[in-house]
Amino acid sequence: MAEITPFKGILYNPSKITNLADVAAPPFDIISKQEQHRFHETHPQNIIRLTLGRETENDTEKNNRYTRAADCFNQWLSEGVLQQDKTPAFYMTSHEFPFENKPLIRYGLIARVGLVPFEDGVVLPHEKTFSNVKAQRLELIKACQANFSSIFSMYSDKGDKILNTLKDTAPGNTPVIDINEKNGHRHKMWRITDSALHRYIADAMKESKIYIADGHHRYETALNYRKWLSETRPDFSADHPANAVLMYLCSMEDPGLIILPAHRMLDEVPSSARASLISRAAEYFDITKFPYKGNRRDKSRAEFISALKSSAGINCIGVFMKDCPEFYLLKLKPGVMARMFGDELSKSLIDIDVTVLDRLIFMEILGFDQARLDDEKLISYSSIAEEAVDIIAAGKHDIAFILNPTRIDQVRRIAEEGLIMPNKATYFYPKVITGQVINKL
Repeated sequence: MAEITPFKGILYNPSKITNLADVAAPPFDIISKQEQHRFHETHPQNIIRLTLGRETENDTEKNNRYTRAADCFNQWLSEGVLQQDKTPAFYMTSHEFPFENKPLIRYGLIARVGLVPFEDGVVLPHEKTFSNVKAQRLELIKACQANFSSIFSMYSDKGDKILNTLKDTAPGNTPVIDINEKNGHRHKMWRITDSALHRYIADAMKESKIYIADGHHRYETALNYRKWLSETRPDFSADHPANAVLMYLCSMEDPGLIILPAHRMLDEVPSSARASLISRAAEYFDITKFPYKGNRRDKSRAEFISALKSSAGINCIGVFMKDCPEFYLLKLKPGVMARMFGDELSKSLIDIDVTVLDRLIFMEILGFDQARLDDEKLISYSSIAEEAVDIIAAGKHDIAFILNPTRIDQVRRIAEEGLIMPNKATYFYPKVITGQVINKL
């Protein structure tokens, strides 16, 4: 049973912060080093100081980015930069954004959701996590005792009953947050304090399954934090706030729910492995080459990406390597995955492009072990194919694997079957920004 409850959120004080766009930021896991620096420089109270503070060479056990985040959080509360609401609320959001030359809008509900282990079948994951990232997030939550960033989750709302009720209630009122970003995205948020509406939403979602879209690390960290508290705090009880976590809930039927691909850019791939990759892949894939040199570079890149997109649904993966003037399109031959992995992988998993990439290309052809795949320092991601290609062409990484996006029906089926896809199997777009509301633990 899903337990959805209102809470007394902590928001930026508009009398102290006049432009909320200056203090908001994306989720920590998609922020590059350059963006981390930029957000730190944008405003002294940018949420980045809480979610992804800078490390220094003088960091110690008692003075590090986690303790500094806690100091900032407590200082901002004491100075009134952040204020906690006096009345429990749900927080409805809208996110307006352009996509493929069309205006779209996605609605969400920010609430506290009761923590339950995945095996209970109420909150369902769909992809693996990195151990080191969870360890870092646990240190942050121990130091700050708060959820700074909402976990992006989904629920099925056929007929849009819940969404329509929210839309009828909130948008007629003035939003408490209205953020206009330079990229054309606009975020609004409304408080919902009506207790009758709280009960309606809680009851309507009681039997819902909650599917994690983005924030697997944060959810598993919340479970680990609760476990740590229960083992170290004699007074820990079922009423403790750490028994729930901050979530952004979006209808799976919302037309503004988009999944982009998560293209992989790998480091420390030996030149010998790169040189033999395509010849070894020929046993399993039909391979098409696109030259990438001279005056045709931009045209070839466009043709390569177009050919990949037109092959969606038939296990097609693009490859581009540094110091190699060609693109390669790898189309899986019929029956390969079933023949090689049919005894260990379910049908739902075996047909996913990221499974083909992880099991066949990474592990079988390139010889990566699980430790290599679990090392987040050796792999970077981009949702923009052109960007990934340009980064490899500049020699910043060794090799890029360009993918088509995982579909929402695949995510749902795999989650319901209790299965797990490889790391970063999906890139839900747009991300839920951090800095709208905080949940204190």
